This record gives sequence, C-alpha cells and structure tokens, in this order.
Amino acid sequence: MATAAQWIQGARLRTLPAAIAPVLIGTAAAYELDSFRPVNAVLAALVALLLQVGVNYANDYSDGVRGTDEDRVGPLRLVGSGAAKPEHVKYAAFGTFALAMLFGLALVVITQSWWLILVGIGCVMAAWGYTGGKNPYGYMGLGDVFVFVFFGLVATLGTTYTQAGQVSLPAVIGAIGTGLIACALLMANNVRDIPTDMQAGKKTLAVRLGDKHARESYVLMLAVAILLVVILAPGRPWILIVLLLIPACLMPAWLMINGRKRKSLIPVLKQTGLINLGYSLLFSLGLVLSHGI
Repeated sequence: MATAAQWIQGARLRTLPAAIAPVLIGTAAAYELDSFRPVNAVLAALVALLLQVGVNYANDYSDGVRGTDEDRVGPLRLVGSGAAKPEHVKYAAFGTFALAMLFGLALVVITQSWWLILVGIGCVMAAWGYTGGKNPYGYMGLGDVFVFVFFGLVATLGTTYTQAGQVSLPAVIGAIGTGLIACALLMANNVRDIPTDMQAGKKTLAVRLGDKHARESYVLMLAVAILLVVILAPGRPWILIVLLLIPACLMPAWLMINGRKRKSLIPVLKQTGLINLGYSLLFSLGLVLSHGI
C-alpha cells in the first residue's frame, strides 16, 4: 500500500498554484468592484484546489492503467510505479471530486446562482475526461484548451461573479493571463513526456507541435500573459508591477529552449508554478493599489 507521503506526492502539490492563482485574481477583481466576499472566496479556493488534486489523481489512474506512465521521468505516479492499486487511486479521485462539488454547492446556495451547478458538473466531467473514459481529450491534443478554459476563464471569472454578480475587464485579462501560464505549465510537462507519450499514442499538443515548436510556445504563452497587463495600465498604473516577473521567466524559458535532457525540464514545472502564483499575487496587488486612484 502507498504511504501517506506517496499519496501526497501523487497529489502533485507543485500544480496547486495553478488552482489558487485564478481565485486570487478573481477575488481582487471583485474587490475592485467593491464586492469582496471572504467566505465566497474561501469556498471558491477550496473548490479549485480539490478539483486540481482530483484531476491529478484521475490522470494518475487513467495514464497508469493505459501504461503511459511505465517509463517516465519526473515525480512519482502512484499507479505507474505500482505504489498503489489503480482502484484506490480512482476512488481517491472520485472522493476529491465529491468534496469539491460539496463546497461548490455551498457556494451556489450562498449566491443563489443555481445555474452554476451546471458549470460545476462541467468542471468535474472535464477533469475526468482529460485522460479518463474511452476517448480522453488529453490524448487528442485538446488538454491545453480545457486547461485554459477551466483553470483560466471559468475559475477566475467564476470567482469574480460569485462575489460581485458580474465580471470586469481586469477579471478577463487576469483570466487569460493565468490561463496561459497554466497552459505553459502543462506544455512544460508534456514536452518532457513527448517520447513516452508518442509510444503510448497520447497525442498531446506538444506531440502535435513537435519538440521545437512546443518549446517555443511555452515562451510565447508566458510573454503574452505578462505583457497583456499593459492594456489595463492607463486606468490602473500599479498593474505594471506584474512586469517585475519578467526576470523570473528568463531561466525557465532558457531551460525550455535549450534543455535537451528530459530531466533538465523537471525544474521548469516548479518554476512555472511559482510564476503563476507570483503573477496572481502581483496582479491582485496591482488592482488593489490602483483602486480608488
């Protein structure tokens, strides 16, 4: 049986900044609209974190039973390594999804936005369908699209809406930015796994683009995410503090372009996760400081 430490490894804690980042940005956008609701923000954060952990376990299970993780470079996979039985990992995924839906239902009740139940169901279906089911969209190169939509647009705009009852331009720009960085994180992971994914028939966007163009797309996504904030600068000058992230992007960008060994790309995952967290913190701070100017 897997140890507690192995279950924690299987949860892939390094991916959690991608879950909390949109909630921070969405909450800051709600604050700018004078509609900050701390309880709603906490519930949104719990939903996002649990969905991220759930999708990590679901991917571990689905890739493991398909044999995709048998020869991989990177963090532990519970099923692929044989540390845990496949059904136990599947139950962990479903249990985590259930908790996410429970907190989501509480948020729906508080806001009385009953249509959000459909959004929640869509999130869980997307989380499972990434690598699960008969035709997983992650094996068709659509994983990046769904990450952008759900961990960028839906998570950020949903957070703002459940507090303010509306969305705003800063919320949209922030949603696009954090969504692109989340996609960059996925791209870094998939570039590292191109050889094994090709053998397993997993046609991720990285596989479809090819090694060179996939690496270049990582750099492009980071650049667009950070430079987009310039759109908000005329009315919110403090938002330009996001540009302070540029130096932090140089090392992972260099590694992505020049790191030929698959192991050399492992640090990029952590660095990109920290960039996403830094982006959300600076973006949120920029909105707060600019509020009322």
